[in-house]
Amino acid sequence: MTTLAEVAGQLKQAREAAGLTQQELASRAGVNRLTVGRMENLVNGDMSVSALVRLLEAAGYDIKVVKAGHNRTLEDILAEQRSGREGP
Repeated sequence: MTTLAEVAGQLKQAREAAGLTQQELASRAGVNRLTVGRMENLVNGDMSVSALVRLLEAAGYDIKVVKAGHNRTLEDILAEQRSGREGP
């Protein structure tokens, strides 16, 4: 399972990949810049899921649920089945 520390790191990577500062991301997501910093550094040892979703969306990312030990999402598998091709 992905740890909160890994999620925090992924949030920071998503922000940096989008070429955004913490302030720019916060403005796009409608949250305070301190919220971004706290979530990227897990200051409170926890994070708001709703804020995480808004921040990732503002950086151009989406959250996908993947079964442990697998790389493809349920959406990937269904799309492969609809197109008639097999997955990896």
